[in-house]
Amino acid sequence: MKLSELFELKQTQAELDFIDIDTARDTPLYLDPHLIGASQHPFAEQCHSTISSFFSVFLALIGDGAKEQARELFSNLAEPNETCLGSSKGPPRGRGVGGENADDIFASVLNSRAIETGVLDHLEDFRIFVHGVGKDKVSDMTTNIIRANLIEYTQTQCDLHGIAMTNDVPTGAYWVPETRQWEWSHDRMLIVDGLPILLVPKCIVSYCRAYSTDIYHRHFILNFVRREQLATNGPFVQHRKAKKGQKVGVAFVTDKDMKVKYPAQKDFIAGFTQLHRDVFKEFRDATTKTAKPLDNMDIGAANIPDICLYLATKLKDTPSGNDAATAYHHLIIGILELIFYPTLACPRKEAEIHDGRKRIDIVFDNAARDGEFHRLAARKIPANYIVVECKNYGKDVKNPELDQLTGRFSFKRGQFGMLVCRSVKDYKALIKRCQDAFKDDRGLIIPILDDDLIDLLEKKAADPTGRPEENFIRDRIREVAFS
Repeated sequence: MKLSELFELKQTQAELDFIDIDTARDTPLYLDPHLIGASQHPFAEQCHSTISSFFSVFLALIGDGAKEQARELFSNLAEPNETCLGSSKGPPRGRGVGGENADDIFASVLNSRAIETGVLDHLEDFRIFVHGVGKDKVSDMTTNIIRANLIEYTQTQCDLHGIAMTNDVPTGAYWVPETRQWEWSHDRMLIVDGLPILLVPKCIVSYCRAYSTDIYHRHFILNFVRREQLATNGPFVQHRKAKKGQKVGVAFVTDKDMKVKYPAQKDFIAGFTQLHRDVFKEFRDATTKTAKPLDNMDIGAANIPDICLYLATKLKDTPSGNDAATAYHHLIIGILELIFYPTLACPRKEAEIHDGRKRIDIVFDNAARDGEFHRLAARKIPANYIVVECKNYGKDVKNPELDQLTGRFSFKRGQFGMLVCRSVKDYKALIKRCQDAFKDDRGLIIPILDDDLIDLLEKKAADPTGRPEENFIRDRIREVAFS
């Protein structure tokens, strides 16, 4: 049974920020440290910093010959079951490098040409160069290293959706960058059937197909060799039968011939990389540039058009006023998640600021790598986080509500917000109030009304892969800030 069913969330995968796992079996997705490193939003950056700290300590110990200490680091990479991600058959059981498997994997690392040649630079490079380490083990390593980050994320999502947690539960080991060591503690955890569960954001998982030994070998190493052979008329070069009027036919090189001398073996690939660092850099740069979160349909969210139309109808049917404020708030979170994922990620409900004296309705990480939210920085509008206030009013929003939102802004947190409200009688007056706030350097606020959300949902229903939200955000920003 999926978590959304177990906790009666009444929301689909498209409305949830985390992977809606079935705790009885693994979901074939993987925590992807390469995708984490390529992402630029606060949660991913925190995770990347944690992973980088662990790996730099590991490499330093290996470089100093402190093999036993390096081995101790591996002893805490136990086989995690908490995320229910991976490829185990039957109940989740993890494929980490802890326990009895640790010695074999550590020996494989030490004996690999990757250590000898010094080509290991990132955790995900284990997949490329080390025998016995694939996407499942790298994913499990990542889970252990960023466990504290995932615990905090799980807490925010449970608070967001009203899921009960259990206090004072052992966390298991997690890496602490500040102390550069493993630590343990007790914390508030999600418990299902007596076992701890860690929720994982959709935006940092993948099928791990791009950053792989096969892609590096086929599309970069062999292509490099092919170019070199053709440029020098090397021994692998063959010629097609010459056409009439040609002295020599078109030159070509087959993969089959090249693989004899350039096999897809990890030790060979490590040695080749030592001699041709630029080829590996080309591979890494290319996969980093194209790395992006899976979309909802890739993750398994079905019937996106039907969900969009259902949410539009539900929004129309939700009454305004205090009695329906909680239902409206919950509905808006799901709608914004569906419309703006993966541009916005990791929502938190009613985040406390100023030592709890003020609360923000919703805060999203700004995860945009292109588009309007990404361009806010170029417009000199800080926006690491996107602040959202929801007003289930049956009256027009006026200056006190805008002042409430601008009071949540800061340079570090961000100075861009969305004011989500039902409808207004005097739209021009609302825009003028937003313009005044922007002119007074109090931040940029854009209003989003029911009609706006319904229009976006209907456009998403008609074209689930389209991005109508980009045009909407662009036009609304221009209306407020550049009219």
